[in-house]
Amino acid sequence: MNSQTLINGLRGDSAHVNPSNVFEELDWETAGETIERSPYTVWELIWHMNYWQRFLLELIQGKEPVYPEHSDESWPRNKMPQSKAEWDEEVSRFTNDVKIAEEECEKDLNEMCSTDNTTRQSLLMDLVIHNSYHGGQVVLLRRQLGSWPPPSGGDTW
Repeated sequence: MNSQTLINGLRGDSAHVNPSNVFEELDWETAGETIERSPYTVWELIWHMNYWQRFLLELIQGKEPVYPEHSDESWPRNKMPQSKAEWDEEVSRFTNDVKIAEEECEKDLNEMCSTDNTTRQSLLMDLVIHNSYHGGQVVLLRRQLGSWPPPSGGDTW
C-alpha cells in the first residue's frame, strides 16, 4: 500500500463520501436528534470518531495515550451538543485531525509508531476504516433526519 491509497481512504476518494463532508451544513440541534431504534445520534458519532482519531494520531506520533478501560469512555455523556459552538468545535476538530492524518501518510509508512510495534501504515488504515464505518452511519442517520445530501453532494442510493 502506498501513501496515496491511505490519503484516498481518508478523503473517501473512489469509495465513499469524504468523511469530513458528512457533517457539512448539519445544524447542531439536528445533530442531537434521536431516531427511533438508533443507538446513537450524529453528535455521539462525531464525538466517538474524534476520540479514536485523536487516540490513533497520538500513537502515530509516538505518544502513549491511555487505552480506555470501558467502551463508554469513548462516547460523550450527552446525546446532543450543548451549543452551536460545541458542535462547530467537534466538526472542526474532526476536519483538522483528518488533515494531520493526511500529513502522516507522507512519512515512512513502515516506521514503528507505538509501543506494541505497530506501523504507521497499520494505524492509519485503522483510522481510515473507523472513519469509513462510522461515516456511513452518519450518512444513514442524516438521510433519516431529512438532511442528506450536504451541499457538496453525496450518493443517495
